[in-house]
Amino acid sequence: MATRKGSLDAVSLLGGGLAATGVAHFVVPQAFAPITAPVFPDDTTTWTYRNGASETVIGLALVSPRTRRLGVVGLVGYLGFLGYRAALAKK
Repeated sequence: MATRKGSLDAVSLLGGGLAATGVAHFVVPQAFAPITAPVFPDDTTTWTYRNGASETVIGLALVSPRTRRLGVVGLVGYLGFLGYRAALAKK
């Protein structure tokens, strides 16, 4: 199946969804507090905004094929960081 240049693909859609979720951290930060607090108990609000900014930037990087590799590297690093923090929180 041929795709035309400029058409959306699954990675672009995933990136757009991630970017929208990141923006939502700024619009309704209280919705993310229950998720953020266990992993970032100190200064949860600041971490909610930091995570929102990270998700927005990474998501936007995934949308464009020109910046997709950087977006994937950022996503892997971000997920690793969140996993590390989650593991520390369980100890």
